[in-house]
Amino acid sequence: MKKIIFILGFFVLLSVLIISCKKNFLNTDPKGQVSSAVTWTDGALSDAYIVGVYSNLGYGGFEEQALAAYTDEAMFTHAGRGINTFTEGTETAGNIAWTSSTYSWGSMYSAIRAANIAIQELPNATFEDAVLKDKLLGEAYFLRGYFYHQLMRYYGGVPLVDKPYGLSDDLSIERSTFAQTIDFINADLDKAIQLLDGKTTVAGRASKLAAMALKARVLLYAASDLHDGPTAKANSALLNGYADIDLLAYPSGDRNARWQAAKDAAKAVMDAAQGYKLDLTAPVSPADGKMNYLSIAMGGKSAVGDAAAATELIFQRTESALYTPEDNWPLGGTHYGINNGPNGYHNWAGNTPIQLLVDDYEMMDGSKFDWSNPVEAADPYTNRDPRFYSTVMYDGAEWKPRPADVKDKDPVNQIQTGYYDDGAGGTINGIDTRESPVENWNGSRTHYYTRKFIDPNPALPDNQSNAQVIPWPFIRYTEMVLNYIEACLALGQEGEATTWLNRIRFRAGMPAVTDAGQALIDRYRNERRVELAYEEHRYHDARRWMIPAQTVGRGIKTIKVEAKLKPGKTALVPYRYDKTVYDYKYTVVDNTENETRVWKDKMYYRPIASSELTKNPKLAGHNNPDYNQ
Repeated sequence: MKKIIFILGFFVLLSVLIISCKKNFLNTDPKGQVSSAVTWTDGALSDAYIVGVYSNLGYGGFEEQALAAYTDEAMFTHAGRGINTFTEGTETAGNIAWTSSTYSWGSMYSAIRAANIAIQELPNATFEDAVLKDKLLGEAYFLRGYFYHQLMRYYGGVPLVDKPYGLSDDLSIERSTFAQTIDFINADLDKAIQLLDGKTTVAGRASKLAAMALKARVLLYAASDLHDGPTAKANSALLNGYADIDLLAYPSGDRNARWQAAKDAAKAVMDAAQGYKLDLTAPVSPADGKMNYLSIAMGGKSAVGDAAAATELIFQRTESALYTPEDNWPLGGTHYGINNGPNGYHNWAGNTPIQLLVDDYEMMDGSKFDWSNPVEAADPYTNRDPRFYSTVMYDGAEWKPRPADVKDKDPVNQIQTGYYDDGAGGTINGIDTRESPVENWNGSRTHYYTRKFIDPNPALPDNQSNAQVIPWPFIRYTEMVLNYIEACLALGQEGEATTWLNRIRFRAGMPAVTDAGQALIDRYRNERRVELAYEEHRYHDARRWMIPAQTVGRGIKTIKVEAKLKPGKTALVPYRYDKTVYDYKYTVVDNTENETRVWKDKMYYRPIASSELTKNPKLAGHNNPDYNQ
């Protein structure tokens, strides 16, 4: 404990160095060199420096604006945040849409510079603890690999900087090819795997297994459609006409070998670790399936759920705010509830699920939900995949106790996102709508709220500081299983793919699948969609598979819920959901309140900003497709 306090105290001193790293990688401010003279003579100070490098991971996906809002998972409620600049296809190099610091060009190169300093200095550090030195160096290589993998996912091939720049260095660097970028990342991760082998670690910091898992992810991306040149060009006229296709994909080569490498890497992680309840041979009950998924979303850290679910986490942003103090309330991980919860609880309804996600949760028998089925359309939230109930709040769903000033309006603690007959010719507006009598400006535009990642413990009001301690899953075990399944399918190994796909489904309480061919691929893709919802995978998966025209290109659909009194019934005061009193009608609505979504093929990649092109002249003329003008 004393060591931790000392490290955190010294972190203030190191802020000079970290601040110098919070600028573009071409910055040569020498202030960082002053701290290094002291830092690398002491193990605790060197450790504190690496903690600072971790801080570039930010809150992970627990930001107020989520990547889900750029996908067919969610809609961001609040206008004027730059979301529509992206989703409406108007982003340019001179007009950058909202971009998280967890993957933006400038932020990542600042983070890479910080990692490069550690990689340069640690081999010559003078403190005596050789085990610690190797561990910190392994973490630095892992982090540099992670930051470059973020750039790769959003931008393609990028300039590869492997040392901190000095005042006399040439600061102009060309973009490397996609293949070179992949090789560079994997080389870093191989070094991390070697250096971290046998080293003890704590939650939130890199391990050998985390490096293996990140490499498996990178290899999966390398094998995917978007990054196979012939496939990408065949599926996109824009990419077909792009002169620098090698910046974005392998122009040629043995794609089967790339799939095999992805498969082997994922299986190595699966063999080295153990996920959560993936050894089942039959589906659990729906109630157990819901609880299993809830426990995974909580990272095993909630009083509600199974603590053993923490085995899912391979690399996480810890609940203890190890490397990013929760001092920017209410934007961080502990405040995910206020950022996204219902306005009838005094929350902000940030990234609300859209109907397209809701519709993709299967019925309990494994069939696809169908609005043309009158039974299903009349009661759309009944008998669905148990993961739905741990992910989405819908009209009538049970939730936490209401705040004291709202309790009289809803003593039974049910989500109210509909409009209800008052029995006198008028309408009762649901407490959680935008017409709410509580906070109408913070209501959902989709009539849903996210439940996943919000601790359901009734003793934790979401609209207070330090509301929850849920970790963000940068990498979890089931992702590795899904990656393995995808590689198996690409290699024609359907039996093995189906075995593992069913293990995931059994844990969720869903029946086995027996599909084959394209139907099995489609089933896998939907399984990945619902299993990894809101975990920052859908954005990349839709692009890797080159299906965004059929996903985000569909626009935003929401639900309108109306309740009419049954003949002879009297309105309930205060209102509560009751199918014996009300007839409920559900209408799917096209929503364009904040944005009118489109798909343009330039949106496969983010543009390099004009300011970066000015700083590095060798980037000029080599921006991503349709961003050079």
